[in-house]
Amino acid sequence: MKKVLLALLVLGVLTAAAAGAWYFRREQRISQFAATSVTLPQEGVTVSVPTGTGPKALARLLADAGIVTDPELLYLYIRREQAGPRLKAGEYFFEGTLTPAQVVEQLASGKVKVYRFTVPEGLRVEEILPIVASSELKLDLKQLTQLASDPAFLRKAGVPAASIEGFLYPDTYTFTRGASEEKVLAKMVERSLEEYRKADAQRKDGVKLGLLETFTLASIVEKETGQPQERPRIACVFHNRLRQGIKLQTDPTVIYAMKLLRGVYSKNITRRDLETPHPYNTYTTAGLPPGPIASPGAAALQAALHPLDCDDLFFVSRNDGTHIFCPTLACHEAAVQQWQVEFFRNQRRKRAGGAN
Repeated sequence: MKKVLLALLVLGVLTAAAAGAWYFRREQRISQFAATSVTLPQEGVTVSVPTGTGPKALARLLADAGIVTDPELLYLYIRREQAGPRLKAGEYFFEGTLTPAQVVEQLASGKVKVYRFTVPEGLRVEEILPIVASSELKLDLKQLTQLASDPAFLRKAGVPAASIEGFLYPDTYTFTRGASEEKVLAKMVERSLEEYRKADAQRKDGVKLGLLETFTLASIVEKETGQPQERPRIACVFHNRLRQGIKLQTDPTVIYAMKLLRGVYSKNITRRDLETPHPYNTYTTAGLPPGPIASPGAAALQAALHPLDCDDLFFVSRNDGTHIFCPTLACHEAAVQQWQVEFFRNQRRKRAGGAN
């Protein structure tokens, strides 16, 4: 009997020792696997992890994508580290040389792949929406266009007009895969209203423009000059004209009006265009047009609500992006003669010289 008990004891010790050795070797394999780097293709690898994916399915997904070499060892590593509850669904981009431990850490951090697009200042809605649609977000241009004039969406987004024109803030935007057309446009409007609130906090005493009027005037300022330092003075000219009941007579609004009338955008303005009545034609209609003509940036919004103190009623382009400002008609006519008439004469002389 004693011999049997002794044999069983020895067997138990040997079994435990074998189990311990097996466990130790397995832990070594898992640790070695987790610390062994895998070099991914130069272009990187994108993997989409669906919601509800368990550790075993995730390990297989990553192995099939070539991000890890052994799905079973990755599964065991996730279990050992109790990382399963921390792993997050989403689209991930892996690049360079990574260990399985680093891959798991990225999945736990939720650092998903993002997509960016940039909207420059001063663009019209018909120019902005194709930029958004052509981004890697793969949004539908037709749906974006419908939302741009959808009353329910505009009301919910906080746009005080029948069109989203002017409220798609020029900026660089970052979204994750799956962002909807509504979410993207709503974010762009939110940015516009955020910049408006900042400008409104610095509103100059006596400036009584409402939300829509501010964006309308700011859009005109944006289109009239690309020089940041000129915007407060350009805004001053328009404020002075509004206060004195003088038509704004700004060319960008004529161009916009003709686009609405004819369906074709052209920067060339004719006398007939200037004389064609339209709510957006500030040569024929007094006051501000019904809404913005483009999307203004922060500087233009600030200028609209905090214009420079000046007596100017006119400005004339120097044809280099800057302007001459004048408080009187006589000053304005002299500036036109100097900077516009002479400019076109010189252009005609150059063309004539080139033809000879």
